[in-house]
Order: sequence, then C-alpha cells, then structure tokens
Amino acid sequence: MLENRIQPNESTVPLLPCVAPDETLAFWRALGFAVTWEQTKPYLYLAFRWSGFELNYGRAASSVDPSVENTGGCLVMVDVVAPYHAAFTEAMRQTYGKVLSKGLPRITRFRPGASRFTIMDPSGNSIVFIQRDEPETLEYGGAPALKGLARVLDNARILREFKEDDRAAFRALNSGLRRHGDAAPAVEQAMALAMLIELSTALEEPQRVPEWGVRLRELALTVEERHRVESAVADPTLLVVWMPSTT
Repeated sequence: MLENRIQPNESTVPLLPCVAPDETLAFWRALGFAVTWEQTKPYLYLAFRWSGFELNYGRAASSVDPSVENTGGCLVMVDVVAPYHAAFTEAMRQTYGKVLSKGLPRITRFRPGASRFTIMDPSGNSIVFIQRDEPETLEYGGAPALKGLARVLDNARILREFKEDDRAAFRALNSGLRRHGDAAPAVEQAMALAMLIELSTALEEPQRVPEWGVRLRELALTVEERHRVESAVADPTLLVVWMPSTT
C-alpha cells in the first residue's frame, strides 16, 4: 500500500504573513537569524533559519493590521526554553541597546522557572517558544485547590505568562491583595507586592511603586522566602531597594 512507503520523517515550516518586509529582515537578522531566501518580486517570500528551525514569510492580505497582533503565529517546541530567551535578549541589547519589550517587534518577559515566552514580529505574528515538558493541562483561571492570595498569585501568573495580559494581572493582584493580604503569609504578600512593582513599571504607571516597596520592606522573610519572591518576577533588580533583610 502507498502509505507503507511513506516514512515518518516529515517536517513543517511555518509560513507567516508579512506586511513589513524590510523591518522583518532587519529584526530577524538582529536576532542572529540567517536569511536563506530573500525575494520581493514578482511576489514576496522571505526565509530565515536559526539553530534547528525555520520561519518563512509570504505576502499578507491587504486587510491585515499588525497593531491588532493577531496576524498569525507558530509554536517552537524546545527542550529547555530559558537559553533561547537569554540568546534573543542579548542579541537585542547588542543591536538596539535594550530589550524590546513594548510595541512591535518585542519579546515578552521571562520569569525564572517559566516554560514559555513569545516574540512578536514586526507584522504582529506571535512566535511562541514552549518547553516540551510544560504541563499538558493548565488552570487558566487560578488552580481551584488554592485559596486566598495564593490563588490570586497563580491566576496572575497565568495572565502574565500564558495570556500575556499585564493589565489584567495588575488588576487581579491589586484587588486580591486588598481582599486577602492581611490574612496571607508574609511570603505571599511579598510576592504580590513584587509582582505589582514589576507590572506597574512595565505598564509605565510607577506612581504606587514606593507605597508597595515600603510595604515589601516591612515584611519579615527568611532567605528561602526571599528567593521565592525574587523568582516571582522576571527582573529582580527592580526589587533591590525594597527587599527586606532576611530573618
């Protein structure tokens, strides 16, 4: 039979819509990708390779609006995700002088222990890098077994890392800390305050950072709890001036 002669060694290459060829070429080159095909006439076709995977681009429909950020996308499954994020952010620093975290293109933050991150390209495509051993089932609204502020923290993690909605995570933490903060263990309060400091900075609304920072500094934490707090955010340097001494 015909199917008996087919070997299970297929591979697929994402074909993404492109509305900004020049910006797309410049961006992926900046991240260290090799351009394996560059063509704009008689039709657009761009191909890139990095490590063991490829991204290809064709002409997008005229109605595509990159700012909506739902143009297209693909998943890149990897064994260990952290080195990819480190490589791309370092390449951004070398080329742009900073990590691109707003607008298009950009890369999402990566908290230690997280299992995925996203690169948004100039055309509004999402390239999502996912660690292969990521849990198959995720509670996309806070694990039901958790209660109080612990559940709020878990819900905020899902909103930040999987739904990429900083604003919703900020609101959930701000509200949850008011409702459950007084009854929660000090380490949970500290994690919530640390996440609020990071999110308000990312959202360019730093007005309340000093208030949250003072509250954080007043909490008594062990060395292990301090490490948990630092691991709750992608950029622990934001907490340096506010972190309490350990007990």
